[in-house]
Amino acid sequence: MIEKLLSTVFGGGRNAIAETAEVFRVNADASDARDADVQSAALAQLAAEFARPRKGLFDRLIDGLNRVPRPALALGTLALFMAAMIDPVWFSERMQGISLVPEPLWWLLGAIVSFYFGARHQAKGQEFQQSLAATVARAPKVMQNLAALDALRSGAGTPRVADTGTDAEVELQVAEGAGDPNPALEAIQRHNGAAER
Repeated sequence: MIEKLLSTVFGGGRNAIAETAEVFRVNADASDARDADVQSAALAQLAAEFARPRKGLFDRLIDGLNRVPRPALALGTLALFMAAMIDPVWFSERMQGISLVPEPLWWLLGAIVSFYFGARHQAKGQEFQQSLAATVARAPKVMQNLAALDALRSGAGTPRVADTGTDAEVELQVAEGAGDPNPALEAIQRHNGAAER
């Protein structure tokens, strides 16, 4: 009889005590398994959103070839200088061959190289011009600030910081005389003067 009771409570594939306790308290193992499933599903979704498509062999080959000309030209030119110093006769033989290249081919090579390097030069040049224009536009304000600092150094006035509201930068201006009156400071000085008497 005790055996039947124990088998009913603990055996038979069911655990009555555990099932009863789960009514009042969450099963920690099952909760951890659910949390792990949620986390792995979130990571899988994130990986699907941000996964970069893998390029094929042809695309990778072309990307690699696009990176070759600039370093090859630069390093090749340096190699020619070194070859001229190491073996002048060999270098002179190569230059004799180059002297046989017809002029239209030189023009074609010049056009190809200038178009290839010109695009990058133009993009970088435009960035430089924009930053230079911004720097030049700030020059008058810098001159005013320098003049104000010189006046402050010579003792001509006290600085007053003013925000124009139209510009994020703060202008330094020199106020004539002793500056704006400060009512709070005057009240403290009057109070201290009355306390001393």
